[in-house]
Amino acid sequence: MELIKIICAVILPPLGVFLQVGIGKHFWINILLTLLGYLPGIVHAIWVVAKNK
Repeated sequence: MELIKIICAVILPPLGVFLQVGIGKHFWINILLTLLGYLPGIVHAIWVVAKNK
């Protein structure tokens, strides 16, 4: 399941964060970062998925 979350974090960062922590502050931060730039959203999403194993 972790591999699927990481793949989702790369393809669609908010989905990867949502699958890991649900709708919370990290989800909204990730949406903002993804809107500001795709790369910051990916980095944040992978960090959230890896941190919350």
